[in-house]
Amino acid sequence: MSHFSHLKTKIRNLTSLQKALTQLDVEWKTGPKDVRGYRGQTHTAQVVVEQDNGYDIGFSWNGQEYELVTDLQFWQQNGSVERFLQKVTQQYAYQTVMSETAKQGFQVAEQQKNEDGSIRLVLQRWA
Repeated sequence: MSHFSHLKTKIRNLTSLQKALTQLDVEWKTGPKDVRGYRGQTHTAQVVVEQDNGYDIGFSWNGQEYELVTDLQFWQQNGSVERFLQKVTQQYAYQTVMSETAKQGFQVAEQQKNEDGSIRLVLQRWA
């Protein structure tokens, strides 16, 4: 029986996911690579965050999105799994917006991080 938990996300772009993790100072390795779990079990993922305790966190493509794969019993990040996913998802959304709007010729005119943790962006494009 597998100890791995598979947590759904809305993450679909690998490059934006990798940039998000880098922005959050999370060290990651590109896959396909094995996520190490309980009693030597493994699960293949496209992005792996190795933890000091030998039990990893991975982001694995399920055909629709990258889901977080880990053994929750051995979670060793600052804060809860939910908080980690919130931070990754917010930074992923930011990276995706920046990438897509740059393709359309937009530039950041103003950027502000609010007290609640949200980010306010003002973009402009010269016609």
